[in-house]
Amino acid sequence: MSATPLTARIPGSKSITNRALLLSAAASGTSILRDPLVSEDTVAFRDALTALGVRVSEHGTSWEITGAGRGPTAGARVWCADAGTAARFLPPFAATGRGTYVFDGSEQLRARPLRPLADALSRLGAKVGTEGVGGLPLRVEADGLRGGELAVDGRLSSQFLSGLLMAAPLLPDPLTVTVRDLVSRPYIDMTIALMRRFGARVDEDAPGVIATAGGGYTATDLVIEPDASTASYFFAAAAVTGRTVTVPGLGRDSLQGDLGFVETLRRAGARVEIGADSTTVTGTGPLRGGFEVDMGTISDTFMTLAAIAPLADAPITIRGIGHARLKESDRLAAVAGNLGACGVVTVTGRDWLTVHPAAEAGTGAGVVRPARIACHRDHRIAMAFSVLGLRAPGRLTFDDPACVGKTFPGFHAELARLFPQEVLT
Repeated sequence: MSATPLTARIPGSKSITNRALLLSAAASGTSILRDPLVSEDTVAFRDALTALGVRVSEHGTSWEITGAGRGPTAGARVWCADAGTAARFLPPFAATGRGTYVFDGSEQLRARPLRPLADALSRLGAKVGTEGVGGLPLRVEADGLRGGELAVDGRLSSQFLSGLLMAAPLLPDPLTVTVRDLVSRPYIDMTIALMRRFGARVDEDAPGVIATAGGGYTATDLVIEPDASTASYFFAAAAVTGRTVTVPGLGRDSLQGDLGFVETLRRAGARVEIGADSTTVTGTGPLRGGFEVDMGTISDTFMTLAAIAPLADAPITIRGIGHARLKESDRLAAVAGNLGACGVVTVTGRDWLTVHPAAEAGTGAGVVRPARIACHRDHRIAMAFSVLGLRAPGRLTFDDPACVGKTFPGFHAELARLFPQEVLT
């Protein structure tokens, strides 16, 4: 296999873009976000802020957001589309202001849990009503929130805690949040780092005990780094094709925990170089299996590993991912079902998944059966199995390839640009 160096063009981080949008809206003055991700989720978040009365304008590859230094005051109906971050981050922000706000979204988003956030807002003084199985539509009657002490259950999603923390500096009194059983801790580290970048005072004096002070936010000029979750697909593609892929702008000082995915590729035999301003992965031959890995802190990338695991020489077990069942789809079930359709043997538990080599199913070493991948309207399912498709040209088709527009509308074009022979054969 050739190791011709390739440079992947990865768009901005969704997680950073949507957090920065909210912090800019809460800050006093005009913030500039440079190279933000432009995708269905970030546009939905931006439009939701506009519905809340925040002025957002585009200037080339930058967005300018003018914040009032407080929560909204006019009341509004807010459409969150499929964006989980909008449904989890915006209600606390609205609750710090005044007025009645009704948040709603797609059927897919309505099915996702919201009750822990609604309960937390109620304990802070908001009047909150939820409907349906997941929590949307959600009605917030806002008259400001009070500070004090708050306990939060972090087992379902770290986004509840992120939303509460980002709203806290707008409260008149300090807020101390104690979180238990937190999943996806790196996303909380990202939230805290960005809050500090926008001038907030945040301290964690003991593990899981986070104290915030009032004082609000200051407008900031921020460059959005490439999305590490999206980069995982291109790093994995390098590992399974024997090529070298570099992602500029994603280095050792990244705010994103999902860059840690490359360490799983290192365990599988790939060569990994993490520099100051870029990360490079080189495939060195057949993938090595025979290991277990806990991906609870980087669960958005577990599907990337699971989708290429059939190409390894021994089973790979992924643990700590039970909360991934509550994402855009039941991701454990979706991955296992699609691998099964490809002739790959998997075993699943409540929060773990074991993937056996494709060769064990008699499909031939490193080869999977032809299959139609059920995307479940989940962008990460489509992108992860597209990487497996590089080693099975023409064997995999997708029932909803356009669902990648949620985070990377140009994904298929970029994959084809970097790996034209594998994609087009």
